[in-house]
Amino acid sequence: MLDPITEEILDEAKRTSRTTVSRQTKIKRATSQLASVEARKRNDSIYKRMIYYRELYFKYRAMVHKKYSPRVRSKARR
Repeated sequence: MLDPITEEILDEAKRTSRTTVSRQTKIKRATSQLASVEARKRNDSIYKRMIYYRELYFKYRAMVHKKYSPRVRSKARR
């Protein structure tokens, strides 16, 4: 029997995608997600840096969107 996290990952692809996902793709997705879970459990410094920069990325992306969205809205409607 698989642990709950693995079961959730494998079921997620079935629910959200109508395209056929190969077994290798499922294994690759599960491996990368479980690696992050394991790093978080062990308080890995690399994981902490990854999360820190991910948060900064979203912060700066929001700032760019806020600044430029009024200017490009007319282009987006075309």
